[in-house]
Amino acid sequence: MVGSVHVNGSVHGGNGTATEERLDELRRLLGKSEGDLLKIVSVGAGAWGSVFAALLQDAYGHFRDKVQIRIWRRPGRTVDRSTAEHLFEVINSREDVLRRLIRRCAYLKYVEARLGDRTLYADEILKDGFCLNMIETPLCPLKVVTNLQEAVWDADIVVNGVPSTETREVFDEISKYWKERISVPVIISLAKGIEASLDPIPRIITPTQMISSATGVPTENILYLGGPNIASEIYNKEYANARICGSNKWRKPLAKFLRQPHFIVWDNSDLVTHEVMGGLKNVYAIGAGMVAALTNESATSKSVYFSHCTSEMIFITHLLTEQPEKLAGPLLADTYVTLLKGRNAWYGQMLAKGELSPDMGDSIKGKGMIQGVSAVGAFFELLSQPSLSVQHPEENKLVAPAELCPILKRLYRILIKRELPARDILQALRDETMNDPRERIEMAQSHAFYRPSLLGKP
Repeated sequence: MVGSVHVNGSVHGGNGTATEERLDELRRLLGKSEGDLLKIVSVGAGAWGSVFAALLQDAYGHFRDKVQIRIWRRPGRTVDRSTAEHLFEVINSREDVLRRLIRRCAYLKYVEARLGDRTLYADEILKDGFCLNMIETPLCPLKVVTNLQEAVWDADIVVNGVPSTETREVFDEISKYWKERISVPVIISLAKGIEASLDPIPRIITPTQMISSATGVPTENILYLGGPNIASEIYNKEYANARICGSNKWRKPLAKFLRQPHFIVWDNSDLVTHEVMGGLKNVYAIGAGMVAALTNESATSKSVYFSHCTSEMIFITHLLTEQPEKLAGPLLADTYVTLLKGRNAWYGQMLAKGELSPDMGDSIKGKGMIQGVSAVGAFFELLSQPSLSVQHPEENKLVAPAELCPILKRLYRILIKRELPARDILQALRDETMNDPRERIEMAQSHAFYRPSLLGKP
């Protein structure tokens, strides 16, 4: 493997000729002629959206006559004094970053911000490779656009890096700029989360469905990319993998285009189900963080919680898909990494320690949007609908699926209704009337629970 040193000081492996061939192959598929730039824009500058743009910039950015890679974020977000001080420490601890900023005549503004003599802005520091939600992991310099129309109006590939809770609003705005567009863009969504639609029938709405509804872009051109990974670790070249899900026309060439020696991208046709699973694991990650903090990281308590939460997730997947066994590996892997280091588990810990409260909202300084909160509400409200009722394993009556998911129900009362404190999550584990989690799995496997209407299928 031939290595090349980029301006951020990190070494990126790969064969230059093979990289250019992958780029040329995608350009041909998109009908780009010589001299016509392939335009890629990442919409949203959270941790994953920023890292995704930086990975592409590192891999393909030096082919300036063939591709343009940019990132959009909203203007006006200021960097507070404490963050500026921390950022200054990060800069001075990394000689490669320090030299790069000095060479670009960009270091002085960070000194002034450290002293309180200047206000920095999030879009300003992103140009230098600093994501506000991930200060401790410097990225390569990025081309930042703060005008959404300028960013997307002629983009060939648009990456959705905004949270699921903001996806509809942002793409409603984008649709205004695409009314006279001739070519159809390709959209890759990174968002993990869902909305619940209860009328006329209960069903899940995913970010890719929101995008298609807002823009009119056919679902064939919209894909989802996700996997068991942490954004900062991917950029630091920890080995990782992901799946890009969607139509055969685009998922295979895009998987090839996105693949790097340390970041393996597989492809899969089951878009919506993988999207939903990405949102489901965030729900239970919050509870895992609470249990960890409340029990002083007790391995026994965490294993008890894991047993119950995985049984609930398996139960829910049997409602959502006809072949749930195919999702077991990806779902557990994504859940595992989120419990270890994800922001949703961190949020649960902070709630349990009293350092945060649900009243403070789900957009947290330095972390961004905690998408598990809205997912708790969506899944519980959806699975509480009488029309989805299933047979209770012990009582001879029909009950809503949510009644058989005590952890989900408890999280809803803590996070959404806000009628219970975070410590009450332990009661869901210590309830003597609770069934063995194995029984919940057996019930799901032995009954015809599949409800295709939940995912909008006939």
